[in-house]
Amino acid sequence: MVEPILSSWLFVDYILPFVLVFTLIFAILQKSKLLGDEKKQINAIIGMVVGLILISFPFARDVVVKLMPFLAVSAVILLVFMLLYGFISGKKDGDVLNKGLKIALGIIMGLGLITVLLIITGAWDYIWNYMFNQDKGNQILINVFLIIILTGAVAAVVSGKDKDDK
Repeated sequence: MVEPILSSWLFVDYILPFVLVFTLIFAILQKSKLLGDEKKQINAIIGMVVGLILISFPFARDVVVKLMPFLAVSAVILLVFMLLYGFISGKKDGDVLNKGLKIALGIIMGLGLITVLLIITGAWDYIWNYMFNQDKGNQILINVFLIIILTGAVAAVVSGKDKDDK
């Protein structure tokens, strides 16, 4: 069966890393104007040389190739977080959500996103079994609840003290 061009070893290991590094170096040189204002040809040559050097060294190329899926997944996660947070904290004239509610909804949304990511990656089952099917997990769970209760008590004392002073 014929392999698609986008997943062939030549494309993934050589063409994409070269294009990525060439574009990044060219954009950095253009934006910083390190070599001058109108030096597009020199910036392109330097970007090409750095890109060719990258693909000539397997270790450096492998690092770039292995980092790109992480970057893509991280960018998508950040985009989803920012979209959901934008829904919560949108600026309107008749804004009915106060600051505390926005913070609470943001925290709930962040925890929901983390939970969904754990479920999608399969790490949820590992964490669930560790926390609830082992003695060590029960001890950790008790300590977490204790820390939450102590933090809530300290926050209540500090916020109550501010109200009495006024």
